[in-house]
Amino acid sequence: MAAPQDVHVRICNQEIVKFDLEVKALIQDIRDCPGPLSKLTELNTKVKEKFQQLRHRIQELEQSAREQDKESEKQLLLQEVENHKKQMLSNQTSWRKANLTCKIAIDNLEKAELLQGGDSLRQRKTTKESLAQTSSTITESLMGISRMMSQQVQQSEEAMQTLVSSSRTLLDANEEFKSMSGTIQLGRKLITKYNRRELTDKLLIFLALALFLATVLYILKKRLFPFL
Repeated sequence: MAAPQDVHVRICNQEIVKFDLEVKALIQDIRDCPGPLSKLTELNTKVKEKFQQLRHRIQELEQSAREQDKESEKQLLLQEVENHKKQMLSNQTSWRKANLTCKIAIDNLEKAELLQGGDSLRQRKTTKESLAQTSSTITESLMGISRMMSQQVQQSEEAMQTLVSSSRTLLDANEEFKSMSGTIQLGRKLITKYNRRELTDKLLIFLALALFLATVLYILKKRLFPFL
């Protein structure tokens, strides 16, 4: 059975793909929008909502990637996150271009209607003000997204620095282990040498004791049994 974390990662990826397709469809609707401005505003509101949902899922996927136990799986998921971020930035650029295209089309349509006597000068001024306000709103939203992406990049840099620091710590620990291994091997050799020396000393003591006892027995024999 798949681990809960793997299931969560799969669900995040599926929803990211779904939101990405929905954003692309809405951007195409904006590009084809004939007006009026209220319709364009409604489409832009939907796009903002989808972008928020998309960012949220990308952040969840990134968090899951950082919680992976295996470094290979972690790096693979972080690469997927980076690809999703790049795709989202591409969608934002397409969104902005689609808005500009739609606004130009609406503006040209209103100019044509004015030439035909369909609108008054005051209505045209109001339309331009609405266009300017919508453009300002979109610009602010894109700036917010840009700040969010900048923060994500900074967090990625900090995580990379942490990995480098951890790698250095592991290398230092490895060197210490090698040094300790050499010390242990030297101690083992000294203990072996000491054991051999102890065995030799015991043998010499035994031979000396045997010689001493033989000498004592010889002296006793000469004094107690001189005739032998």
